[in-house]
Amino acid sequence: MRLSAALSFISPVQTASNYRYLRINFNQHSKAKLTVGENAALSYVNNIIFKLGIYMAGTNLLTLLDDITVLLDDIATMSKVATKKTAGVLGDDLALNAQQVTGVAAERELPVVWAVAKGSFLNKAILVPAALLISVWLPWLITPLLMLGGLFLCFEGAEKVFAKFLPHDDKSESEGDKLDLVEYEKQKVKGAIRTDFILSAEIIVITLGTVAAATLINQALVLCVIAIIMTIGVYGLVAGIVKLDDAGLYLLNQSKLSANKFKEILGKGLLAAAPRLMQFLAFAGTVAMFLVGGGILVHGIKALHHIQIAVTNYGQTIVGTTGEVLVPLIFDGLLGVIAGLVVVLGHLAYLKIFKK
Repeated sequence: MRLSAALSFISPVQTASNYRYLRINFNQHSKAKLTVGENAALSYVNNIIFKLGIYMAGTNLLTLLDDITVLLDDIATMSKVATKKTAGVLGDDLALNAQQVTGVAAERELPVVWAVAKGSFLNKAILVPAALLISVWLPWLITPLLMLGGLFLCFEGAEKVFAKFLPHDDKSESEGDKLDLVEYEKQKVKGAIRTDFILSAEIIVITLGTVAAATLINQALVLCVIAIIMTIGVYGLVAGIVKLDDAGLYLLNQSKLSANKFKEILGKGLLAAAPRLMQFLAFAGTVAMFLVGGGILVHGIKALHHIQIAVTNYGQTIVGTTGEVLVPLIFDGLLGVIAGLVVVLGHLAYLKIFKK
């Protein structure tokens, strides 16, 4: 009877909790005085229970590993989709950040890029948890915040245009002469990090929209993956772009040592292309500010979005597929220029009225 009572608990051994219950009950029965045969039987049962425990532990481990594999696969898939959707902003981010390094001394280019990259990582460390919290508690706040960022980009773009084409005050020129290189570098880094913050915010929001149906953990993991990939990719490319002239000079020197004509041609080509590329990126960075800023405003204001769609449809009827691609870009750019000019003029009026 005592043996059958102990064996009667084998049937519910299907989960880890039942296994623990069986072990405790079995130990209680094993404390009773048993015959030699009963002791042998109980030892046999104990061995079975032990093997069942190992089997269940192994099964649970395999199930856990399978769940982790599925989770990683989901994250990889969602990250791939999110990367495609943020590719446009990534191009603007690259142009803007490469443009921000122009004017910095050659030996300080990589330290400046590294400083901005660290600032970009810090931006994303702030933005990822903030975006998750806002999406859960205040989802309506995302669009207004993005629009403020878009207006700021338009303002910065218009300010660069004003600085390029409008005459400067003698006072501002004298202040610029007094500005030492260290302070100039700090201002460049701060400006680049500030711009990166807005572009990073847009990338994070686009990514968040892509994985909106996923669990909160998956959303957080995908956002982290995208943030890391984007930062390393953008600033790795920026570092390569700003050092093209050094690479050209190195190849040119190597060609003299080894009499290699190919290295000489490639080196001269890189040296000739580097300044033109930086000039183009400076121009492209300013254009990108208007495009991104205007695009954010269009998507944030429904009336503007409907106008853009109507204009795009009209352009498509005239020039076909080309109009479908170019018209939205032109619309976003013009809107960005107008918004930037309005903000700059408002800023100048504020300075004249309140800071006399």
